Amino acid sequence: MTNLERDFVTIDLAALPQDFLWGTATSAYQIEGAVAEDGRSPSIWDTFAHTPGKIAGNDHGDVACDHYHRWREDIALMRQLGTNAYRLSIAWPRVLPGGDGPVNAKGLDFYDELIDGLLDAGITPSVTLYHWDLPQALQDRGGWPERETAEHFAAYASVVAGRLGDRVSHWTTLNEPLCSAWIGHLEGKMAPGFTDLTAAVRASYHLLLGHGLATQAIRAAVPAAEVGIVNNLSTVHPATDRPEDLAAARRMDGHTNRWWLDPIHGRGFPEDMRKLYVVELPERAGDLETIAAPLDWLGLNYYFPATVADDPSGPAPHARSVRRLGVPRTAMDWEIDASGIEALLLRLTDEYGARKLYVTENGSAYPDVVRPDGTVDDPERQDYLAGHLAACASAARRGAPLAGYFAWSLLDNFEWAYGYGKRFGLVHVDYPTQTRTIKGSGHRYAEIIRDHRGRGRGRHAA
Repeated sequence: MTNLERDFVTIDLAALPQDFLWGTATSAYQIEGAVAEDGRSPSIWDTFAHTPGKIAGNDHGDVACDHYHRWREDIALMRQLGTNAYRLSIAWPRVLPGGDGPVNAKGLDFYDELIDGLLDAGITPSVTLYHWDLPQALQDRGGWPERETAEHFAAYASVVAGRLGDRVSHWTTLNEPLCSAWIGHLEGKMAPGFTDLTAAVRASYHLLLGHGLATQAIRAAVPAAEVGIVNNLSTVHPATDRPEDLAAARRMDGHTNRWWLDPIHGRGFPEDMRKLYVVELPERAGDLETIAAPLDWLGLNYYFPATVADDPSGPAPHARSVRRLGVPRTAMDWEIDASGIEALLLRLTDEYGARKLYVTENGSAYPDVVRPDGTVDDPERQDYLAGHLAACASAARRGAPLAGYFAWSLLDNFEWAYGYGKRFGLVHVDYPTQTRTIKGSGHRYAEIIRDHRGRGRGRHAA
């Protein structure tokens, strides 16, 4: 299918501010490799990935995209795309191999040099402190279900902010704490691989407590810092209009969205979900105020909507996903619905009073093929990108204070439990050779960015 044969989506670029951040996103374990170099210790993902049967194809992140050695090449790719921002994560076990205690100078040196390289290229670094790679040493002491992990996280945040804060102003405490707590401790599909509701609820509490404590630590080290948190959210729809399914959708919204949004906005943990989980929260005086530390911005990771039906015999939240027929899906078997990102941006604005929003991840996986001429055309991903950017611009036109968009992902990478079989990148990676090739979606993204900057910030037919 050629560009001329495709339906074009109009992106109202004039709705986006002139200083809009056009970025890409990655995470440390998914791209860095070098898992045993220069003092880095194992994380829970090293352990999980090397446990037989946990990862598709028995893949792991030992080499990944070798970004630890190829970061200069990857910055050059960002420049080719024309992006002006890059969302990266710091590997906690690279900086504090024991989780606490002595700082690994070589680990901090790597990020110090990377930040300088980004700034030299005119790219704003957006630093995430936790993208799921808890040091195994802390997991061995109980991990996120224990309060001390939140306290260690704040100390780690202080170390990193103290070193990089003279050049980094944009900070994320946690990426997708839902995945760490629910998928890692309740569903067992991510590290550390538990299936324990009590551990999951305790982990969720301490993750958000860690966010609040880390926010304080960052601001102490970098008074002018802009601090936020990133949540993966979904629109939730009942499978039918039966009262049971309507109630299931409300529970799923609580499990997926409100449990993570209400506490950080000073509303406490939703009472209906506390009753559903029947797990006593490890609360101490002052915790809720710490968790609700004022945010400078809020990050939204959006991939798909949820359609659910009542499932009283299933695990919390007693709602099962329903597959809608005739709906387009990505290679992850995730439903495509660009209207969801607009709805969520508006919900965060209207219901939670967000002052500044970023789409911190949004992207799609498809089975890309390198053509005989060495190029990678990915029309489905191009359409996904354009459709979701159009929805973002529509939300901005309707009042959402959207300040930036970070495409997931810069590179094809280790896609957690899916291994290397699912590709999200704007840049194709041939893993045996580590050859990078900008895909058609990368070129499309670059064109959209150029249009926003140069051609009157008008409407872009994408």
